[in-house]
Amino acid sequence: MHILLAAATKFEIQPAIDFLLESRTLSFSAPDLISTLITGIGTLPTTWSLMRQIDRNRPDLIIQAGIAGCFSKNRHGDVFAVRDETLADLGVREDQQFKTPFDLGLADPDQPPFTAGRLINPYQTLLTLTGLEPVSAITVNEISTNPDRIDWYRTRTGAAVESMEGGALHYVGLRERTAFLQLRSVSNQIGTRDKSKWNIPLAIQRLNEELIRLLKELDHNDTTILNAVNNAT
Repeated sequence: MHILLAAATKFEIQPAIDFLLESRTLSFSAPDLISTLITGIGTLPTTWSLMRQIDRNRPDLIIQAGIAGCFSKNRHGDVFAVRDETLADLGVREDQQFKTPFDLGLADPDQPPFTAGRLINPYQTLLTLTGLEPVSAITVNEISTNPDRIDWYRTRTGAAVESMEGGALHYVGLRERTAFLQLRSVSNQIGTRDKSKWNIPLAIQRLNEELIRLLKELDHNDTTILNAVNNAT
C-alpha cells in the first residue's frame, strides 16, 4: 500500500517525517511505500500539487494533516477527522446575505463530487479507524475574523473547524477516486486574530501524536485498509 502524507507546510508534520525517517518498526516506512508532499497554502497550490503527484505516482491513500481554527471554545490541541467539507466563501454577498453558487442556481448541489453542496469523505471504515471524532469543516481563502461571517459559517454549515486546504483534498480525492483522510488539530478559536491566545506548538504536538498513531494502525491493518480503500462505504 502506497500512502501519501500531505500538508500545507512542512513544520505541521515535521515530527511525523522525523518518525518515518528514524522508524524501523513500520513495514511501509520505505520511500516507495510512503511519501510526503508539501503542497503550499491554499486551495489552488494544494489542488495542483495533489494532481501532479497523482499523475506521477498514484497513491492508495492520501492523508492530509494540519492545524486549524475552531468554532468551539477551549479545544486547543484537539484533533479531529474531517468527515465533510464545504467551500464556504465561494459565492456572492447579495441582499445583505451570502449566497453560494448552489443558492444562486448556478450549480447543482448534488452534482458529483458534491452531495447536498458538501464534499463528503465516503471512506467510513478509514474514518472509524482513526479513532478521532468525525466533524464537518469549511475551507476558506481568508481566515475568518468577521463576526457576521463567522456566525453564518457556524449556523449554515455546522462546521467544527476551518482550513485553507481541506476542500481541495476532498475534491481531488473524490474526483480521482483516491482514498483520503484529513486530520486537523486546533491551534486557535476562530474570531479576532489575537495570536497570544493561539497554541500552535500544542496543536502540532497533538496532531503528530495522532498521525503517528494512525500510521502504526494502518501498518498493522494493511489488508483491512486496502479493502476499505477499494470499497467506499
